Amino acid sequence: MSRRPYGHVGRFRSSLRLAAATAVCGAVLGAPVQPAQAGADRNPPPGTSLHQELRELVDRPDGPPGVIAVLRDGERTEVYRAGVADVESGRPPRATDHMRIASVAKAFSGAVALRLVDRGRLHLDDTIGEVLPGQPTAWQRVTLRQLLNHTSGLPDYSASQGFIDIISEDPRHRFDSRRLLEFVADDDLEFRPGSRYQYSNSDNIAIALMAEAATGRRYEELLRELVYEPLGMDATSLPQGYRLPAPFLHGYQLDPQVGPVDVSEAVSASGAWAAGGIVSTPKDLTAFIRGYAGGALVSDRTRRQQFTFIPGALSQPPGPGRTEAGLAIYRYTTRCGAVYGHTGNTPGYTQLVAATADGRRSLTFSITTQTALNNNPDLLARVREVQEDFVCALLRR
Repeated sequence: MSRRPYGHVGRFRSSLRLAAATAVCGAVLGAPVQPAQAGADRNPPPGTSLHQELRELVDRPDGPPGVIAVLRDGERTEVYRAGVADVESGRPPRATDHMRIASVAKAFSGAVALRLVDRGRLHLDDTIGEVLPGQPTAWQRVTLRQLLNHTSGLPDYSASQGFIDIISEDPRHRFDSRRLLEFVADDDLEFRPGSRYQYSNSDNIAIALMAEAATGRRYEELLRELVYEPLGMDATSLPQGYRLPAPFLHGYQLDPQVGPVDVSEAVSASGAWAAGGIVSTPKDLTAFIRGYAGGALVSDRTRRQQFTFIPGALSQPPGPGRTEAGLAIYRYTTRCGAVYGHTGNTPGYTQLVAATADGRRSLTFSITTQTALNNNPDLLARVREVQEDFVCALLRR
């Protein structure tokens, strides 16, 4: 990939710093929509309303340079795409392109923790004090269950001024991922554990640390053994640096003066780690969400606990329809029915993965710019509408 910045170098660096700060606190753009085909995958009919919606999304002045959506029903896979994977080459997005999955990584830490619960290595009511006695005294009574459903009250390390100062000055700074919670170690809990819902990146760092403490193994090894290998995922990893494996779906920050700024490799994954650092592909994410939402990774007993939902608890960014939070999974109730999954956003990417409760039907939906309530609410609202239409197309099959 060319790493030549668009426009003036100073503006480029400023854009990267802004993108990094935004993330942690939370070519031909009108190219024709092309149905992608991988192996025996079936092409969706050309000219459908879904094609048109994706075309209109990338044609917006604030729209993403590229979008790719994978619908799967049983053994049948349809891949829809619009725009480009890279504004310099103009090539189309592919289901085998790598990309940052952002907070969808939280579902992966949930999968690891829940599999360890099934094996008796952890329990949902285990506390930080019991498993991680070195953490602050104020946190000692927080349970694994509360971390998984974001009712812990842990202050968010990524919103701390110390963390923001470092990553704003050097977005590629390499953090010691296992010490990220030190940024808020002197802070009080935001509220009494279990008393309310509040999304916090600190929760998933603590989950990964508990998994390591319970097993004596690195979190990256647990991901491979407990998630990647059982689901046949061979293109997913949790890096520490800022590089992406080729080929990758380039992510952009849209600067109104200089156009799309490539921020694909702007930020080090070490500052997100278990909360958002995983790199994957639409193909691998399809395998993941079918297994995860479909119950292939956990026992029925654990799944019943996982599927206990908190009404009105939003993922970040919000997904399609009405949202409720379970244990490292969300229920998105649309006008056509419910799907289960997770969303995420980070510089250059916004993600949704969702599947039916039996895992048979699934959707992965990826766009190549960041959307959030605080930086582009209009684009986010339209993305959610398009996502809901794709969910409806999936559920009506």
